[in-house]
Amino acid sequence: MLTVAWPLALILLPLPFIFWRRQTVQAEGGRLQLPGISQTGKANITNHSRQSRKRYWLMWSLLVLAIARPQWLGDPIELPSQGRDLMLAVDLSGSMQIEDMVINGKVVDRFTLIQHVVSEFIERRKGDRIGLILFADHAYLQAPLTQDRRSVAQFLKEAQIGLVGKQTAIGESIALAVKRFDKMDESNRVLILLTDGSNNAGNIDPEQAAQIAANRKVTIYTVGVGADVMERRTLFGRERVNPSMDLDENQLKHIADVTHGRYFRARNSQELEQIYQEIDKLEPVSRDQLSYRPQAELFYWPLALALLTSIWIALGQLSLFSRTKNPVPSATPRGDVR
Repeated sequence: MLTVAWPLALILLPLPFIFWRRQTVQAEGGRLQLPGISQTGKANITNHSRQSRKRYWLMWSLLVLAIARPQWLGDPIELPSQGRDLMLAVDLSGSMQIEDMVINGKVVDRFTLIQHVVSEFIERRKGDRIGLILFADHAYLQAPLTQDRRSVAQFLKEAQIGLVGKQTAIGESIALAVKRFDKMDESNRVLILLTDGSNNAGNIDPEQAAQIAANRKVTIYTVGVGADVMERRTLFGRERVNPSMDLDENQLKHIADVTHGRYFRARNSQELEQIYQEIDKLEPVSRDQLSYRPQAELFYWPLALALLTSIWIALGQLSLFSRTKNPVPSATPRGDVR
């Protein structure tokens, strides 16, 4: 169905007529005499003035139509009436750039693995509302709970390590998620927290934040990211080290236990994907039936036509200027030569 978003803009259509009417009234007292222009030139100007007004009117109408934002509305599409409310809290601290993960045989850093696996996780959440929190020195809400999975996945894709600092504020991320869930009347309130370290920043203790979450019936699934063993080169050859020595698993387990959630250890992509099955077991909550109508903007069509009309008007003005400066001489009748 064709419609306009701002129909009130159409009241601007009569403005050229009001302007031209005012010009006509002011010109009734006398005629403007232009020296150096013949009667033929004056007639050309008069005819051209009538044609110009039609062209100006066409251009003005097209501009007003573009301002009114014509749109094409598709058929209504019903949204799922049941789903889960999931908030993702992703660690962006400096340690997330340690390259101890593997995707399809290629060694990558921890955050790249999270982006890869969690993006697939978001894509599978049809009917669920997804939110995104990024945290390092502090926690920030990147996307509120929404069914627009594509936008949430894009926000995660555009995030960068160190974007919000280099430390790890686990407590703040939990508190921020609880605050967002408080605005939801019907919700199963699930937070998925992904980190590779321990809390060393922020103003809220993780155990205290977890207790508040438990009181508000927020279930937290914690995920500890990082390999147990990684080889690195030294002056004395290659040695095996534990790149996850800063990961506080006891703290993450405690947060999950207090909120009746579960702790996951993600040493690779397969272990990280285990959270899929656990989330699928959650019973979805019922919501009011909602629908939306896809729409496509069409304003650029009248805008492009208005531009072409302005070029047409400019060419007409150049043509008039040429004719008035170089009028075609009229033929004079031959007489008898005596």
